[in-house]
Amino acid sequence: MMAPANRRRRDLQKENHMSAHTLSTTMKHERRSIMKTIVASIAVSSLFAALAIPADAPPQYTVADLGPVGGSPGQPYGISNDGLVVGAAAASATIMHAVLGQKGRLSDIGTPGLGGPNSAGFGVNESGQAVGTAETSTPNEEDFCGFNAYGFPSFTACLPFVWQFGQMTRLPTLGGANGEALAINNEGEVAGYAETTNADPNPACAVSQFKPVIWERGQIHELPTYPGDTDGIPLGINDKGQVVGASGACASFNPLSGFYFVDYHALLWEGDGSYHDLGNLGGTGGFPVGNFAIGINNQGQVVGHSNLPNNTTFHAFLWTSKTGMQDLGTLPGDIASLAIHINDGGEVVGASLDANFNPHPVLWENGAPVDLNTLVVSNAAKLTLQFAWSINSRGEIVGLAVTSTGEAHGFLATPSNR
Repeated sequence: MMAPANRRRRDLQKENHMSAHTLSTTMKHERRSIMKTIVASIAVSSLFAALAIPADAPPQYTVADLGPVGGSPGQPYGISNDGLVVGAAAASATIMHAVLGQKGRLSDIGTPGLGGPNSAGFGVNESGQAVGTAETSTPNEEDFCGFNAYGFPSFTACLPFVWQFGQMTRLPTLGGANGEALAINNEGEVAGYAETTNADPNPACAVSQFKPVIWERGQIHELPTYPGDTDGIPLGINDKGQVVGASGACASFNPLSGFYFVDYHALLWEGDGSYHDLGNLGGTGGFPVGNFAIGINNQGQVVGHSNLPNNTTFHAFLWTSKTGMQDLGTLPGDIASLAIHINDGGEVVGASLDANFNPHPVLWENGAPVDLNTLVVSNAAKLTLQFAWSINSRGEIVGLAVTSTGEAHGFLATPSNR
């Protein structure tokens, strides 16, 4: 007969063995459950990875028709980060008006304007402030803003304006009769150019001398030009107050740019008014285009176009303080290109031109040009895109397109896979 103490030890050993066995079995079940979860997670992750769009895949776009714009200078010119679009569109066969809108609906903001028949909008910010130029009722034969040259009868002075809350307010000039506001940042600072009271040194020029300017709270400040250059035009401004454009000389009207101007030096003006000559791609500048900085983002990256050696053609460029001016090239088979705008993500838009100057809209990503038409996956109006003019932080692009019958329309291209 087993002693009570020995029986307790045996019972305890059995309990320990059973507990160990139960624990082992439980742990095995838990391990199997965990492994199943891990395997399932891996399988799901693999499926998602297979279905996911690669990070370096090009964007795809849905194109919306913004409606007919008439001849030049009608087209969308800018889009803010919150989707406001500004531009110009023909109000009739003989009148051009500034337009502003969102989500594919553009409204006339040129009525009543500043008292004259024609106007155009060129820049817009996230607060809904739009800038441009509008004719007044004051007689003037200069056609400073080019409306008459484009076929919209113009015999009055045109002045720079800021539009907000339904009200168009004129901005001052440098004493002359005319001026244009061409860009505005989110701080409300406006860049453009304005006539002085001085006759231009070029006796063949049809307008008075004009200077690059910036307006801050309605006050005008003249910006310097490159030594020896008599005139200048800024085209872009970022939220830090940096301005880009060109200085050069007054010349005959250039229908490609819309200015009485030949651009010799691409410039970047700092907030304190000092400037940097951005250099060139080997050319000296000249007709039909020269060296012009057109867009700047909040990182200080600048885009534009520059003549190549011997001024045989021109290419789009990207400039940074570290790398200087870099040639962005053209689409295969084309001979020239223009970079017009850059967003804070470094995406660049513009156009590439063939030997007959037929334009193709371009998106540059990581320095490589892509025809925007090849990225369109939805285009109900069957538009052929020609110029990509502005791109915002969401990757939305506005520009100029044509219908199957050749009618000029504005377009909005929205990324559908980002």
